[in-house]
Amino acid sequence: MNPDVKEYIKQKLSLVPNSPGCYLMKNKDGVIIYVGKAKKLKNRVSSYFRGKHTGKTAKLVSEIADFEYIVVGSETESLVLELNLIKENNPKYNILLRDDKSYPYIELTNESVPRLMVVRNINRRKKNRNHMYGPYPNVTAARNVVNLLNRMYPLRKCNTYPDRPCLYYHIHQCLGYCKYHIEPEVIEQMKQDIIRFLHGDHTLITQKIEGEMYAESEAFHFEKAKELKDLLDYINITLVRQKVEIKDQIDRDVFGYFVDKGYLSIQVFFIRGGKIVERHSKIVPLIDEIEEEMTRYVAKFYEKNVLLPKEILLPQNLDAPLLENYLQVHVRIPERGEKKKIVDMACENAKVALDEKFELIQRDEERTSGANEELRQVLHLDKLDRIELFDNSNLFGTFNVSGMVVFKDGLPSKNDYRKFKISLDQNDDYGTMKEAMYRRYFRVLKDNLEAPDLIIVDGGIGQMHVAREVIESLGMNIPVVGLKKDDHHATSKLLAFEPIQEIDIDRRSNLFYYLERMQDEVHNFTINYHKQIRSKGSLESVLDHVEGIGAKRKKDLLKKYKTITKLKQLSKEELEELLPKQVASNLYDFLQAYH
Repeated sequence: MNPDVKEYIKQKLSLVPNSPGCYLMKNKDGVIIYVGKAKKLKNRVSSYFRGKHTGKTAKLVSEIADFEYIVVGSETESLVLELNLIKENNPKYNILLRDDKSYPYIELTNESVPRLMVVRNINRRKKNRNHMYGPYPNVTAARNVVNLLNRMYPLRKCNTYPDRPCLYYHIHQCLGYCKYHIEPEVIEQMKQDIIRFLHGDHTLITQKIEGEMYAESEAFHFEKAKELKDLLDYINITLVRQKVEIKDQIDRDVFGYFVDKGYLSIQVFFIRGGKIVERHSKIVPLIDEIEEEMTRYVAKFYEKNVLLPKEILLPQNLDAPLLENYLQVHVRIPERGEKKKIVDMACENAKVALDEKFELIQRDEERTSGANEELRQVLHLDKLDRIELFDNSNLFGTFNVSGMVVFKDGLPSKNDYRKFKISLDQNDDYGTMKEAMYRRYFRVLKDNLEAPDLIIVDGGIGQMHVAREVIESLGMNIPVVGLKKDDHHATSKLLAFEPIQEIDIDRRSNLFYYLERMQDEVHNFTINYHKQIRSKGSLESVLDHVEGIGAKRKKDLLKKYKTITKLKQLSKEELEELLPKQVASNLYDFLQAYH
């Protein structure tokens, strides 16, 4: 840390009170890189600047140039403020709350004739009075359950009632509610049977399937009997989950954790109907104190399309009253009995997960953030959090597009990818690059968007010069580098600095694989966009781009062949019977390149 910065922080620390609140760590550009909360702000903030840190914490501390703090009246207020600040600023080191997957649920609608649906976005449905069941391991498992229930109980399938019974009525998976009156008692009984099944009681459906299976077998309908047996096997093997010793049917989630080698491993069990129906696992570098990381994670977990259970069980040393107050649900830290055993089992599973994946996680970090750090050092950059890469694609100067992909700390950030449909309608890579770059960085300046620390163009020295000219014309100071390819169109050298130098990269190094991965990512993204644009073009628009084909020739070709596919089947000689030799050659070359 710079001595001046160190002295500035030391003086500022003397003013921090020992009250509950939030702190915001900033880098030298004033960007918030971490948000945390503490019961005693002075103690917690000071801990970052004393003693020795390792791993991600050490990297965070090395980038801190300033900090702010906000004092609040209670721990609950500090938790709410912390989560809001993280959501607002998306700090790069608050990685624990990123990229958690959402789980599919089964929804039984609260309509006069209910429907069964698989849903993911449960937040917008929380205020509805529909029945929600899950979570399920994946969307396929949820759909299989819905298909099974629709097979056994002829519920309504349509969103709106059609004019007459549809296919589902004729295959006996609907009672024809659009045309026939069905007694409410019949519908209610089906609904209650389905609810029992979704709560984990499979006996009714099992008995029903067994009865049908034996009836079909006695009638020598062996294929039908085999189909029913497969349904039975699916219930017995797939849906009967690991039973736990708690006898009640309360829906509860159980959190466990394990810490080792600078990593925090978290395990969550979803217990529904006395069974563990699913589990969630996450392993991340540990930056904050364990209690703070886990409290933050549990609080944020239920904003990720996960329904709150009736009860949450936590291991020792976590702040259960704080989470109970925030989530408005029972939160317990069991000290003995069966609930304690389940928490211990979650912690043991967290340990097993970390033991199994530690080497893989380390290797992945070396190939992502480690390779990103190596690139920063090679280019002598102060920081390298965000990289933006550009590539162009066209077909003989037509359907001109450019694509931009973004990598953050070694990983692709797909939400930040951008596509550019170029107005220039000619084969001019430099013009395409110029337009895409100008549009992108004029927008960055105009809307005060996050600027990259590095721009990479998938091209040689000429494209680098164009990119640098655009950046300079906008008054920006962003380094631009290029990727030089060999005769086999593979990455061979990195082009950088001023004057431009060729930097050899060891082909066996993580940095080489990192550059190659980025190059493949931007190339594939741009090519896919190019194909989308081209697929929207008709034969008429294609003919507009072939030199020598005017209005009359285009009209004749459209009348005779109608589609690109038919026209592509013609040989060059056959085209020469219809068109002058040079025009036929132009059209043939164009069509052969058109995929």
